[in-house]
Amino acid sequence: MNIRTEERKDYQEVYSLNEEAFGGSDESLLIERIRASEQFIPELSLVAEEAGNIIGHVLFSKAVVVDEGKEQDVIVLAPVAVKPERQKTGIGSQLIQEGLRRCRDLEYGLVLLIGHPSYYPRLGFKPARQFQLELKQFKVPDEVFMVYEVIEGSLGRIKGELLYPGAFFA
Repeated sequence: MNIRTEERKDYQEVYSLNEEAFGGSDESLLIERIRASEQFIPELSLVAEEAGNIIGHVLFSKAVVVDEGKEQDVIVLAPVAVKPERQKTGIGSQLIQEGLRRCRDLEYGLVLLIGHPSYYPRLGFKPARQFQLELKQFKVPDEVFMVYEVIEGSLGRIKGELLYPGAFFA
């Protein structure tokens, strides 16, 4: 398996993969909206490829945390998809780990997400509200709003309300 940056030629296959993995087109359409936005960072859209076929995809994109009118750039992770027959084999975890490494290289301090509370903590994500991070755009329990500290010290430096960009709202 090879993890690489998504290319334009992959778009249709990534669309189909997300449709298959999620049983609908919501995530596929979200990806299209993010790609068309200023928050899209091409090197943070990754595919897992095997024998010429895309078997997984993850997208990290730019968002902001706002505290007393001051905005700080962060990254949000959504969505991550793996072919149904290949789920629970570590492909999603490998995609996420590579994405986190690239976020570090690009000097983004935090990655935030809304996700499954038994999956993401295994990758180092922690409940975000305990670090003075808030999410009001979506009403979610504390255990599903999570953060990963990419660059040490960022959790003490970045606090406030996470604002997902417009692409997340159809």
